[in-house]
Amino acid sequence: MSPWIFIGFFGQGLFFMRFLVQWIASEKVKKSVVPDMFWYFSIGGALVLLVYSIHRQDPVFITGQAMGLIIYFRNIYFIHFHPKKVAKQAQANTPED
Repeated sequence: MSPWIFIGFFGQGLFFMRFLVQWIASEKVKKSVVPDMFWYFSIGGALVLLVYSIHRQDPVFITGQAMGLIIYFRNIYFIHFHPKKVAKQAQANTPED
């Protein structure tokens, strides 16, 4: 079996982890939340899958992963350079229990 198959599955595994992390965080507080790790797993998964899609020469897959990376890095930028705005906005968007 080609090592590229393992690379593709590794990227998919990272992408899956973002949903697992989000689900566990939401279950803990009994409301929908998006923890910072969601974005890090998104970047990791997208980067690995982008490399895989470039190897496969799949322009649809390449475009999808590359465009997602812009959004994921932008969210990390907000978290690190505007943490008070992110926290305030998150607080404003969560309903009271």
